Amino acid sequence: MSSNTLIDIAALPASLREREQWVCWKEEDRDGKPTKIPVTPETGAFASSTDPETWDSFETALEYAETGNATGVGFVFTDDDPIVGVDLDNCRDPETRAIDDAALDIIERLDSYTEISPSGTGYHVLISGELPEGRNRRGSMELYDTARFFTVTGDHVEETPARVARRQDALVAIHREYVHDTDRDVKSQSGQQGTADEQPATNGTVDVDVDLEDKELLEKARNASNGSKFERLWNGNMAGYESQSEADMALCCLLAFWTGGDHTRMDTLFRQSGLLREKWDDVHYADGSTYGEKTIERAIANTSEFYDPDARDDSSEASYRQSESSTAGSRTEPAQNHAYLVEKNRLLTDRVDELEATLEEKDDRIDELEATNEALREHLSDCQEVLERRDRSSNPEMDETGADEGDSIWGRAKQFVGDGD
Repeated sequence: MSSNTLIDIAALPASLREREQWVCWKEEDRDGKPTKIPVTPETGAFASSTDPETWDSFETALEYAETGNATGVGFVFTDDDPIVGVDLDNCRDPETRAIDDAALDIIERLDSYTEISPSGTGYHVLISGELPEGRNRRGSMELYDTARFFTVTGDHVEETPARVARRQDALVAIHREYVHDTDRDVKSQSGQQGTADEQPATNGTVDVDVDLEDKELLEKARNASNGSKFERLWNGNMAGYESQSEADMALCCLLAFWTGGDHTRMDTLFRQSGLLREKWDDVHYADGSTYGEKTIERAIANTSEFYDPDARDDSSEASYRQSESSTAGSRTEPAQNHAYLVEKNRLLTDRVDELEATLEEKDDRIDELEATNEALREHLSDCQEVLERRDRSSNPEMDETGADEGDSIWGRAKQFVGDGD
């Protein structure tokens, strides 16, 4: 680990160090943007924020990071601990140390252990409490309590406590003021009866309007016949997928089914999942669409059946619709598979293009090396002629036709460098 990432161990609260919920992390470039990737201490393999087998003690994680095989260490949030992390991005000037008013208000009200993020442009606040239900992100603020990890720097903000304090009331108030989407809640309570112009645009016409609270809807998704798949994706487990983009698409297809293709609600729910990453809000397309918006649009466009809450009193119909989304002979699953395959095909096409470009660069390099080799051979041949003439001129009595080549300057040179092969 480089000197600018060493952790002041004494600055870290003991309540964090004592838990065996630590991973290491390293920065990788993904889609042209630096991304922090969790890795397992000692092995360096990819770590999962939902798999305790990939975590270790603080000491082990720190030792591995100090070998230089990782950039730093991180703490994993779980359902079994009371710790909540508040991530405040892009609110601090690393040169002037100036902080914006909103971030300062949040830090002062939470009044718990706070440290500066690795980039120096934000803060991490760790408290004890229970994260309120609903969305967990708005703008540059995110809150985590499970299935995610925090990079930990130990760069403690001196004005804040050195301990992880319980701040439930402050957390609820801050969540309500800074994160809670009151506009969406009003829509949900009114049955989402807005006019067509007030409804979010989608790539398809969806007549089913799901009117369920998020918690109930998620519970139905978990209890469906493909609930284990939903649960894995929801928790950020990408097992079985070659990339996170494929996992994103798979979860969005499931959310499209359960939300009736409600673009806004899909986005709100996805932001609460373990798959959420900064890339979700990055503009990736010429029309100004973000990666998240386009993923949702593709998922909706490729989903032909949607959950109908009006059929929930008819157990056979509800069971039929749920099983449709997970069986090979259904109409929903082929549509979801199609969206998944389309996305996978796009990713593979991009990868093929990258490999072809790399291969072309290597071919060009091979041509350059062969040309250089040929020039060196010609130069070596010229040197051979010069050395032979010099041998003859320096030893006129040498029999030109029978001279022992091994005794000549050229012979000795050839023995030293080989035959040029």
